[in-house]
Amino acid sequence: MKLIRGFLRPQWLLLLVVVVAFAGACFWILAPWQLGKNSRTSKQIEMIQHSSGRTPVPIDQLVTGTFNKSTEWRPVTVTGTFLPDKQAVVRLSSVEGDPAYEVLTPLITTDGHNYLINRGFVRPTQGTALPAITPPPSGQVSVVGRLRQPEGTAPGRGPRTESGVLQVYSIDPPRIGDTVGLTIPNFYLEEVANQPGALSELPLPQIDSGPYLSYGLQWIAFGVMAPLGLGYFVWSEVRHRRRQAAAGTTAPREPLRAKAKQARATLTAESTEGLGGSDSIARIGDGADTTGSTENAQRKLADRYGR
Repeated sequence: MKLIRGFLRPQWLLLLVVVVAFAGACFWILAPWQLGKNSRTSKQIEMIQHSSGRTPVPIDQLVTGTFNKSTEWRPVTVTGTFLPDKQAVVRLSSVEGDPAYEVLTPLITTDGHNYLINRGFVRPTQGTALPAITPPPSGQVSVVGRLRQPEGTAPGRGPRTESGVLQVYSIDPPRIGDTVGLTIPNFYLEEVANQPGALSELPLPQIDSGPYLSYGLQWIAFGVMAPLGLGYFVWSEVRHRRRQAAAGTTAPREPLRAKAKQARATLTAESTEGLGGSDSIARIGDGADTTGSTENAQRKLADRYGR
């Protein structure tokens, strides 16, 4: 019980709280966060690999009303006419590490539906200046593109007209449609190479799951190591206390006894000197009583050091 009370001190209780909090964060926050990112990345890679290489189908077969996220990256065909006068570009974009402008041109089908087509990208000239953009072909065309989810619009970063061109920060088809006076569904098509009106093709995302799995496993390892480290410190403390207790109970008493014996001899010698040397001997011979002084000295020694 005394050993347990020794661990109820503030420093040990604080260490316990820190270890429990850290281990809990590792198991229920940090590790799931990294493993979740790995799961989402792996799922996206699987979707891209499975969908992008499939045979294109008419858009009506995959999109009926609300866009289904599971169909993203599927190639589809759409037939209609480009509307270059309602075109927009994505500013501050980056393709393969270099600045670029993505070109977004609406297309109206023969049955009156509007779709936003990402025709690819162009590189800026003279710093970040927007270059001349090749216009799309006129008349009815049939294009192949990959279905993509919208990116949305951040507050305060809506469409704006600059240098006579409508520019956006992200691809938000309904918002762009409202700006140019069209009704555009909440998805867009990313045109593939060698299609009518296609510019430089946007590459597929890098197919790499990243280090998220290893990071997740590391956090799990840290969560296991923290309680083990606390257990090691407790074991070391218990072992140290037991050694101290064993050393205290088995301490030899011989030094104390030797000290008492030496003190008795010193006190006896001092008593003898106090009797006056040879005169004392004469007094003893004359019948002087020295028993009382000797007994008093021994009694003092006994009271101080024990018998």
